[in-house]
Amino acid sequence: MKIEIKLVDTTDGFMIKNMYPLYLHDLAGIHGTLPNEFGIFEEEPIRTLIEQYDIQQVWFENSNLLYPYLILVDHIPAGFCLVGSGKYVPKEVDYYVYETFFLSPFRGKSISYRAMLEIFKNHHGKWMLLTHSTENNVRAKAFWHKTIGQYTNNKYTTEEKIIDGMPKLVFRFENLCKDSFTV
Repeated sequence: MKIEIKLVDTTDGFMIKNMYPLYLHDLAGIHGTLPNEFGIFEEEPIRTLIEQYDIQQVWFENSNLLYPYLILVDHIPAGFCLVGSGKYVPKEVDYYVYETFFLSPFRGKSISYRAMLEIFKNHHGKWMLLTHSTENNVRAKAFWHKTIGQYTNNKYTTEEKIIDGMPKLVFRFENLCKDSFTV
């Protein structure tokens, strides 16, 4: 099984856009949200998937600050990870994981673990990511504890916070130089 991490742009970003509605569907099960009146999982009054595509376009037009990673397994799109930096992240961090998603056939096979380690190695600095902290998100919380813990030799912090009205588990760690951690 060959795992490839690929930064995409306006020419091939559509593959992330294709998976994005599935990601929002998964989140709905965790957050308990319903689709809007048009059957789309978006807070804004989005009527079509094409409109949803337009909202995501910023990810593919700011290559010096936004890093849309497509994860491929044997040349098949398996998931994505959206990493922000600069003006797109809180002031106290250098990199922020906005969203990570893997299609069902690729879960539970260490693909996401290996992909995230590679992504972390691509960017050095202070990192932050968050995940829903309720009981119906046990798998994601365990994944992040394991992945970040192994990557940093357990040198990371977590904090429970309410963000946008939802309970979140905030992870923070640093990988300031290339040889900080072994993978």
